[in-house]
Amino acid sequence: MSELELLWTSKKPDKLPDFIIAGAMKSGTSTLHAILNSHPEISIAKNELGFFDMDSILQHPDFNFYNSKTKTWLHQSMENEPELLWDWYYSQFEGIEKKGRLVGEDSTTYLCSEMAAKRIALQVKPIKIIFILRHPTQRAISNYLHLLKSGRAIYSLENTLRFNPNSILRRSMYLEQLEAYYKHLSFDRIKVVLFEDLIEDKQNCIKEVCEFLEIDYSKLDKTVFNTHSNKTKIPKHLTLQLFRNRLLRHMGDYRYSNFLPIQAGFQSKQPLGYKVIDRLHKKINPHKTEYKFSASKATVKLLDDFFKTELQGLDALVKKEICSKWFKTN
Repeated sequence: MSELELLWTSKKPDKLPDFIIAGAMKSGTSTLHAILNSHPEISIAKNELGFFDMDSILQHPDFNFYNSKTKTWLHQSMENEPELLWDWYYSQFEGIEKKGRLVGEDSTTYLCSEMAAKRIALQVKPIKIIFILRHPTQRAISNYLHLLKSGRAIYSLENTLRFNPNSILRRSMYLEQLEAYYKHLSFDRIKVVLFEDLIEDKQNCIKEVCEFLEIDYSKLDKTVFNTHSNKTKIPKHLTLQLFRNRLLRHMGDYRYSNFLPIQAGFQSKQPLGYKVIDRLHKKINPHKTEYKFSASKATVKLLDDFFKTELQGLDALVKKEICSKWFKTN
């Protein structure tokens, strides 16, 4: 084991979570979090943590904040501050373990991060992993809308596919992502759930998850099955939203720099001009769940054809009917 792998191996395995809801992004992870967290034998950390890949620029570009005044980067490094980082991670579970027997977390970046798979596999504790997969085309479109409303998409959907397709497609590349996890973790530690099953047959889907976690399904309050967390909100005017995003494209750095465990001696503050423009925009262009967005038939077909090819072999890998459900032949 290398020196870095030793640093990424917890010296306090009893403080680690028992399971992780690890993605995919925009596939119902928030809903599953809410349902499982209502179980009397389960407690889940409130926020997405992204701990096991926090130093990945590819997975967390917003976690890397450049201070133009000091010409320095705010960046997480286990080599520099291992105790601080581990203590931060353990602190996310402090207090909540008193509620029940199992403790969990959710981080939607883990699915497409082999780095996270390797580091989770290093732990002495046999952490279980739950993945929720959604129809890759629908997930990619939802991912675009998430980037749009959060200020990170600066092109239309079609132009995003032309100029920056990786930003919305890579988290739907389930085959290569899951191959990495099955490579590093045993099959019995991984549970794959379909978003469509969670929506259409929520009770049986959750029952399977409870069996995987070895908890009593009957202790769940059945009213919790009405839960639908983190519904997508669509801007009233898409063109205006894109203009705002291009104007304030650096705004995300200020939001995430204050979330990270290492602050590098400074607390970044959002410029007043950013605040004024953003607040004015929110009044003119509100985000609501009742606003709808429909991708063109041509765009949907383009994505379907792409994913049909890219995901061949997924059913055999997971030992579950997946692609044959998503891409039904007439």
